[in-house]
Amino acid sequence: MSEAPRPPSLPDRPADRAVAVVERTLAALEVGGRARVSETDQEIEVLVEDEDDSALLIGKHGATIDALQHVASRVAFRGREGERKRVVIDAAGYRERRQAALERTAERAADEALSFGRAVELDPMSSFERRVVHNHLAERSDVATHSEGDEPDRRLVVTPQRGDPQPR
Repeated sequence: MSEAPRPPSLPDRPADRAVAVVERTLAALEVGGRARVSETDQEIEVLVEDEDDSALLIGKHGATIDALQHVASRVAFRGREGERKRVVIDAAGYRERRQAALERTAERAADEALSFGRAVELDPMSSFERRVVHNHLAERSDVATHSEGDEPDRRLVVTPQRGDPQPR
């Protein structure tokens, strides 16, 4: 019986490891492109540029790029207890467009919750997307947010807040 081939080794630095995962995925998907990394104290961002088919890389509702982001994060910090940063993978401006869409959805849900005086439950979202909505609505004192359910069907709920009645 022959041994399975060993995968090529990965770089030592987490940012370089994340880039390696993305570049190997680009090659496997045959979409071309290259990965460029930027790093802060809190985050490693890998931006995919010049890809031939960003739709294939992003996937339906961002499922492929979200999965790639999860794998890149796990590989980047594998075996590094306590040393963690958020890893974000983006292609073709997807993250910015998705954030804008989530913020519009959050505002509509808040308006509906206030108009009808009841909680509004949003469609299931990833933890990353729920965080965007939570953070966007956190500045508002007229609504509150919380999550309900179990993954992968975990949903964000927007609830109107009853403030003190305003004097007339």
